[in-house]
Amino acid sequence: MPTKEKAKPTVKRQAAAPPAERLNFASLVAAIRQAHDHCAAQANRAVNVSLTLRNWVIGWYIREYEQNGADRARYGANLFEKLSERLRQNASIEYHPRELRRCREFYTAYPQIGGTLSPTFNHMLPAATWKSLISESAAKDAVSIRGTLSPELRLPTDRLVNSLSFSHFAELIAIDDPLKRTFYEIESIRGNWSVRVLKRQIATLYFERSGLSRKPEKLAAMVKAGAEQAEPKLAIRDPYIFEFLGLKAQDAVEESDLEAALVTHLREFLLELGNGFCLEAQQKSIVIGNTRGFVDLVFYHRVLKCHVLVDLKVDDLRHEHIGQLNTYVTWYRKHMMADGDNPPVGLLLCTQKDHALVEYALAAIDNRLFVSKYQLELPSKEDLRRFLEEKRREVGDP
Repeated sequence: MPTKEKAKPTVKRQAAAPPAERLNFASLVAAIRQAHDHCAAQANRAVNVSLTLRNWVIGWYIREYEQNGADRARYGANLFEKLSERLRQNASIEYHPRELRRCREFYTAYPQIGGTLSPTFNHMLPAATWKSLISESAAKDAVSIRGTLSPELRLPTDRLVNSLSFSHFAELIAIDDPLKRTFYEIESIRGNWSVRVLKRQIATLYFERSGLSRKPEKLAAMVKAGAEQAEPKLAIRDPYIFEFLGLKAQDAVEESDLEAALVTHLREFLLELGNGFCLEAQQKSIVIGNTRGFVDLVFYHRVLKCHVLVDLKVDDLRHEHIGQLNTYVTWYRKHMMADGDNPPVGLLLCTQKDHALVEYALAAIDNRLFVSKYQLELPSKEDLRRFLEEKRREVGDP
């Protein structure tokens, strides 16, 4: 008797999923840019948060030492200068006395930041000691510094630390009025202000104008429309980020390929002249107040016995270019001149598509003999102009 075959179970086939949308070239570029911007923003926040917390901790240590240090009377008013010197000698860490004072001021203005430190910095001291010291000092200073501001107006501390760079805080700590400072904190975060915008709004009395305005919301809209927003990419030109990451000047300065090539050729050109140029620095960093600048090339001229600062711009000659170089020359005259040196001289080179310009910056040089001697020993404007135009064509910018 034939066996009866068992019926095979029916398998329900699922409908095939629609094919995924394929990337075209434009969407590939957009996707990579989105990933890059996201990670750059994350890196920027991480670096800024670490820098902010580091400076707060430094400020806390300095404040504790000033109040309870065993040998604090020995250093007294010279504490910051002596501390800066010892850090440079023993730890190879560059902290200008001004920056150490700013850290102390930062701690004093924002004692509440101590509440965000435990997960990151509790390895520095035993947890109980750290927590006790932070809570006591923060509570004491919070009452005296920010006691006039109602708690509901204060931004959450983690929001402040994660949203503002230390460059923002450096501007905010100069504001004594707690309400005014909080106003600028909120506006900076709400508008994603760059540090430059924050400085401009403080200088133009935005807080006061907002209080006087009959329509503050209209004023706020105007400010927002004209505000420059902070970029997500790592701001390596920031003076605090620059020091914190230990970047070299060549790494920290973003130059166009054309400018970098011209600076390299210019350096060789001046050295090959053979009439006294000795290269001392390239991309020399100069800090004046809170502003960091870079001089493309610094030479010492052994015949003239003076420094020659060379700055190259790949755009039109503008008044601010001359003013900037003149500031650098003045700074060198004050801080870098040795006994027997003549005053420094600045050489400003501007190159454009159609022509090149050369200007000399002779800061505070009244003696005409010196000026005449400079004109004889330094390359002429015509020689430099020809050099710039020739090298610009060679590097592919006809």
